[in-house]
Amino acid sequence: QLYREARECLTLLSQRLGSQKFFFGDSPASLDALVFSRLAPLLKAKLPNGKLQQHLKSLQNLCNYCTSILSLYFPWDGGESHPPPHPAALGYGSETEEDPHKRRKQLLSVLVGLVAMLGYAFLSGIVSIQRGSVGPAGRQPIALEEEEEEE
Repeated sequence: QLYREARECLTLLSQRLGSQKFFFGDSPASLDALVFSRLAPLLKAKLPNGKLQQHLKSLQNLCNYCTSILSLYFPWDGGESHPPPHPAALGYGSETEEDPHKRRKQLLSVLVGLVAMLGYAFLSGIVSIQRGSVGPAGRQPIALEEEEEEE
């Protein structure tokens, strides 16, 4: 029943679109964004059950609609042009030229990880900070000396 209703929905969308470029004329509207966001994955993805995908492929105007939007707004995915290649792929530059802030990013990553681990240790109770009153010099107990006295 779900597939039947989905096929019916696709057919109704196809009839509504007709031969127009977008649902409300020559310029896209929010409905076009919504419909495209549902149709494009259905059209392009490899699915375990392709019944609905086959039905969509049989509706040529919806396929053309998706292809048109892909080539217009995502030329590197669905259109003829491709994104510019990565500079390293062209043989330009070295690692230091590729990312001049690589060391800073590595250090920042380590610091973020350290802060996260310390935060976890404090919040879980593994580590706690206790404040004690500071008395006159020489009267502050030292844990190491107490352990030595017990032996």
